[in-house]
Amino acid sequence: MWARFRTHFKGFPAQEKVAQMMVLYGLRVHEGHVFCGDIKVSDTAMARASGVDRRVVTATVATIEKNQDLRSFYDRLRPVCHLRDVAPLMNWGALEIIATNASKPGILAGVAAIIAEAGISVRQVVIDDPEIFDEPKGFIVTEAPVPERLLPRIKQVDGVKSVVLV
Repeated sequence: MWARFRTHFKGFPAQEKVAQMMVLYGLRVHEGHVFCGDIKVSDTAMARASGVDRRVVTATVATIEKNQDLRSFYDRLRPVCHLRDVAPLMNWGALEIIATNASKPGILAGVAAIIAEAGISVRQVVIDDPEIFDEPKGFIVTEAPVPERLLPRIKQVDGVKSVVLV
């Protein structure tokens, strides 16, 4: 995915950094502004978070706005509520799955099947995109804590490198 957009930021590494951060957090560009959902994010706040000058954010938004492919893509991004860190507070379970190859099909299905067999419902699944993250992980939040006795079975799923109870 990123290879498709990288050419638009060629020669402008700071803009590329800002554009990647927007994808990472699901920040959309609409009518010349950056939004987190429906909340407008200032160029200054974006610049601080990205470690760049405010003008770089403005230039990145302009680059996105002037290209139809970029504009269409960035206008459809949405942030996601990630429940991993609040799972323990809610008496839910949370697993972190590290794959041998994050693009391998069937890893999520295998892990979810083991969890379902134990009678536990899956509340949320968030999988890092292997094109965005250097070390992508999968996070599964469950209605109840996952018993430790299931971990050896989950580790045996084809493609699972390791599993951690969060």
